[in-house]
Amino acid sequence: MDQALLKQKFIERYGKGQAPDFYFAPGRVNLIGEHTDYNGGYVLPCALSFGTYLLIRENPDHVFRFASLNFDNQEEIVIDGFHKLPNNNWVNYPLGVIDQLKNEGLKTSGMDFLFAGNIPPGAGLSSSASIELVTAFAINDQMDFKLELKDLIHISLQCEHDFIGVQCGIMDQFAVAMGKANMALFLNCRNLFHEHVPMNTGAYSIVIVNSNKARGLADSKYNERVNECSMAVEDIRKSLDIEYLGQLSLEDFRKVEHLIRSPLIKKRVAHVVAENYRVLESMKALKDGQVDALGKLMRASHISLRDNYEVTGSELDTLAETAWDLEYVAGARMTGAGFGGCTVNLVHWDKLVDFEEIIKKKYFEHTGLKAGVYSPGIGDGVKKI
Repeated sequence: MDQALLKQKFIERYGKGQAPDFYFAPGRVNLIGEHTDYNGGYVLPCALSFGTYLLIRENPDHVFRFASLNFDNQEEIVIDGFHKLPNNNWVNYPLGVIDQLKNEGLKTSGMDFLFAGNIPPGAGLSSSASIELVTAFAINDQMDFKLELKDLIHISLQCEHDFIGVQCGIMDQFAVAMGKANMALFLNCRNLFHEHVPMNTGAYSIVIVNSNKARGLADSKYNERVNECSMAVEDIRKSLDIEYLGQLSLEDFRKVEHLIRSPLIKKRVAHVVAENYRVLESMKALKDGQVDALGKLMRASHISLRDNYEVTGSELDTLAETAWDLEYVAGARMTGAGFGGCTVNLVHWDKLVDFEEIIKKKYFEHTGLKAGVYSPGIGDGVKKI
């Protein structure tokens, strides 16, 4: 985005004075490893070249002023005694971060915020985590709190849990904070071991297709899946001392699956255990440049998310199945929480135009909806510009 234009917009809203500082946090796409993060499993996301920009400046008025070039509403909130705003107000994301800093005993001065993002809204590409991390990073820098990135990740995660009300895992915040250009990020969500993996996809590019089906994560069945997995852990602990489903190997699962009382919940566990294995195999394939092997694992992931975890829906299935039929697509799967959102695709670079034309045409014919197609770069994590 044009920094001069953003600065002009900031001055129009908040007046002249000391120049605001610029910060950026990316969105993220998950190559594979879905609904494994809150289960203490493995994931393989990467940060994107588009994301959220924040201009910030301290004010002497003991208020927080929030504005965005993406939303019409503005909010002015007193420093002391604030609470969650109604009607899924976007301001709850930065406000929740400030609330967590306050809970840590870290006091902030009055500040003026101007956000501007180019992540497609509601697409499941971590626009919320991007807002949270850019807010946490900017305030930490402005106030010289000297918090480390891992601290900012946990503050943003607790914002989701305690303020927003979504019991998500740590993947989104971790990828947004720790991403590196042209690298995927392998993460063990249980112990936070992570490794940057070169994107050895050869002649294949990452292409994201947005179903443009509205999705509200906090109002979806996301928390229901979290609860189902917790119930499974309770059943399994009659035999194995585990805290997360991500601790189960395929062999472990075969030994204890009879303990899971609900056939439906057994399907959820089958997905998590197999998905964990697929992430490890995908990391190997990516390191070795085995794009075909990676593509097959992506397809298996989507099928499991469709049949065992039941979070895809007809729109995402249509996008994935259309891509599978194209010989120049190595792999395709839903990405993110599901219930709408996007697919991630590995498309041969010289067929990008053909892919976009076909996927949009077929998708509209089947659903009556218009798909969005993006070819972002793989970028860095949160930073000051």
